Amino acid sequence: MTSRMHDRVQARAHAAQEAYAGSADRPLGGYVRVMGVYGGAVGLASLLLRRSGKRLPERIELADIALLAVATHKASRLLTKEAVTSPLRAPFTRFDGVSGPNELQEEVRHPDGVKHALGELLTCPFCMAQWLATGFGFGLVVAPRLTRMVAAVLAVRAASDVLQYGYAIAQQRASND
Repeated sequence: MTSRMHDRVQARAHAAQEAYAGSADRPLGGYVRVMGVYGGAVGLASLLLRRSGKRLPERIELADIALLAVATHKASRLLTKEAVTSPLRAPFTRFDGVSGPNELQEEVRHPDGVKHALGELLTCPFCMAQWLATGFGFGLVVAPRLTRMVAAVLAVRAASDVLQYGYAIAQQRASND
């Protein structure tokens, strides 16, 4: 790309960001880069899948969809909220307190760019779920037994969490009687 064309593209991107964000601090460039990594990873995985001769299934069984949905939920909470995974988020976030049982509240440290976008991805279970669901989907094609085993462990962990909450509620009710 010529220097002049690069300058025009950069000026248009800056104008679009200004028009979109106004006075708010929204790092659109960082988001574009993170989306580019996601798209590149999906493209590369698709290419490798095609070259390996493996084919996407005609359909995915409902049982696998349910298992992967629960596993994706649990894995996204584990990666974005739990204390044990805070070292993964620490380069991009700042501890801001506890938000629930075994969950932390963290704020994104970097005001702009890729580090800000990564901080948001690493603290947002909804955002992280897209990445994890994609990984589970490819895993189901490449290594279905391993993927189902990992997903089952996460699903059992999610069920255990529900039981822990239920036990705590029952214990609290018993002590109030």
